[in-house]
Amino acid sequence: MTEDTDTDDHDHHTEDASGRSTAPQSEYTARDVAFGAVVGAVGLLVTFGVPLLLT
Repeated sequence: MTEDTDTDDHDHHTEDASGRSTAPQSEYTARDVAFGAVVGAVGLLVTFGVPLLLT
């Protein structure tokens, strides 16, 4: 960036009003892991199972 670049042209929010966190380092539970595994398994089933059934 150069000295001519104006970086203070917007408001800086220091506090998130919604309380949400999208950081990948956020803690997650075993339930979250299980849900992800089920979603992955369904995705694999749809991706590979359906074409195999149609051939």
